[in-house]
Amino acid sequence: MTADAPAGASGLGAVARYGLLIGPLLSMIDSSIVNVAVPDVAADLKASLDDVQWVVSGYLLALGVALAVTAYAAKRWGTIRVYTISMILFVLTSAACAIAGNIESLIAFRVVQGFVGAPLVPLALSILLGKDGIGGGRVPISAALVLFLAPALGPTLGGLLIGAGGWRWIFLINVPVGVIGLLLMLRIPRGLGSPPDRATRFDPIGFVLLAVGLTGALYGATEGTTAGWDSPSCYVPLGAGLLLLVAYTLWALRRPNPAVNVQMIRHRDSAIALVLQVLCSVVAFGTVFLLPVFTQSVQGYSAVATGLALLPQGLIMGVGTYVGQKISGIVSLRILVVAGFLILAASSVFLLFLEHDTPLWVTALILSGRAVAIGFVTAPLLVAMLAPLKESELADGNTLFNITQRLGGSIGVSILGSVVAGGATLAATIDAFHLVGGVLIAIAVVGAVLALWLRPARNEPTPVVSTVAE
Repeated sequence: MTADAPAGASGLGAVARYGLLIGPLLSMIDSSIVNVAVPDVAADLKASLDDVQWVVSGYLLALGVALAVTAYAAKRWGTIRVYTISMILFVLTSAACAIAGNIESLIAFRVVQGFVGAPLVPLALSILLGKDGIGGGRVPISAALVLFLAPALGPTLGGLLIGAGGWRWIFLINVPVGVIGLLLMLRIPRGLGSPPDRATRFDPIGFVLLAVGLTGALYGATEGTTAGWDSPSCYVPLGAGLLLLVAYTLWALRRPNPAVNVQMIRHRDSAIALVLQVLCSVVAFGTVFLLPVFTQSVQGYSAVATGLALLPQGLIMGVGTYVGQKISGIVSLRILVVAGFLILAASSVFLLFLEHDTPLWVTALILSGRAVAIGFVTAPLLVAMLAPLKESELADGNTLFNITQRLGGSIGVSILGSVVAGGATLAATIDAFHLVGGVLIAIAVVGAVLALWLRPARNEPTPVVSTVAE
C-alpha cells in the first residue's frame, strides 16, 4: 500500500473523497436513526410497536446478508461499479421508505434499503485505501468520523428531523444528500478501484454459512435488549449464528475463492488488529449510544441539548485521528494503540461518577476524551490490518472489518443496554450506568494489554499526502 503513495496522492481528489464518504455516512446513520421514530411510525401507520421494530431489525438483518456477498460482487463487477449502483439504489429505496403507505411496505422497503446499502462502507474504504486512493497507509479523518460518530448521531439527528417535519423526513433527507454524493463522484477518475474479474467464482456454501450466521447473530443481539438475554429468542439465534460464523471461517480458510477472504487472520498483526477493533467498537459504541439515553431519560435533557453535547467529540476525534497519523511515523504502532486504549480506560473512569445532576458539559468532556483515544486507535489498526493485503483483496479486508465492527458493536451495545434497562428505579438505573462504566474500563484495559503483542512497526510518513483538509 505504501509503495504507490505518490500515484495515490493525485489519483483521488478531496471532492471525490467527500462524495465517496456520503454513502457510508447515510448507511451508518440509517442503522440507528429509526430507533427514535418507532412511536411516531406506529401512530401514523396504525401498527403495533412489535411490527414497527421490524423496520429497524429488517434493515440490520438484510445488511448482514448483503455483506456476505459484497466482496464477491466487487471482484466480479468492479468496486466502483458496485458502489455506484448501491448508492443509486439506496437513494431510491430511501425515497420509497418516505412515501410508504402502510407498515408492510415500509418494512419491505427497509429490508431492500439495508441490502443495497451494505456495500457502501466496505467498498468506499477499499477505494480510499487503494493504491490510487489516498495511498501511504493513511485513513482520512472524515472516514474515521463516519465509522464511529455517524451511528451515534443517528438518534439525535432523527429526533431533530421528526420534530421539524415528521418521521418521513428521516428517510427523505437521504435523497438530496445522496444525489449530492453521486454528483461529487463524477470527479472520480476512470479506472479507480479493483477492475472487474469475470473469472471470479461464487461460493454458494460459504455465502449461506456467512449470511445465515450474520443474520442469526445480529437478530439474537437485537433481541437481547428487548426480550432479555435469558430468552430463547435471543440466545438460540445468537448461539447458532456464532457457530455458523466459526464454521464459515474454517470453510473459508480452505477455499481458494471464498465469499469473503479471511486469510488475513493468519497474519499475526492483522488478527490482533481485528480483535482490537472489535474491543474498540464495543467501548466506543457502548458509550456513544448509552450516554444519550442517560442524558435524556435520567437527566431530562432534550434531544437538541444532547445533540449539542455530542458535537464536540466529532471535532476532537478528527484532531485525534490527525495527530495519531502524524506521530505514527515517530512512535511505534504498539505504543500508539496501547496509549489509545489507556486513554479510553482513563476517560471511562469518569462514567463511575455520573449522577442525575451531572452538568451536560461534563458529559461532553467525557465523550471528547474518548474521541481522542478512538482517533489514536482505529485508523492505525485499520491500516495494520490491511497492510499485508494486495489491491484485489482490499474489498475482502474492509468487508471483514465492517462485519466484525458491526457485529461486535451490536452485541456489545445490546449487552450493555440490557444492563441499563434492568434498573427499576432512578437510583438503580444510575447504578447500572456505573456498572457499565466498570465493564468498559475492563474492556479498554484488556485492549491495552492485547495491543502489547503488536509488532513495534512504524507507518512510513508520506509528505506528499496531507490530511489537513479532510
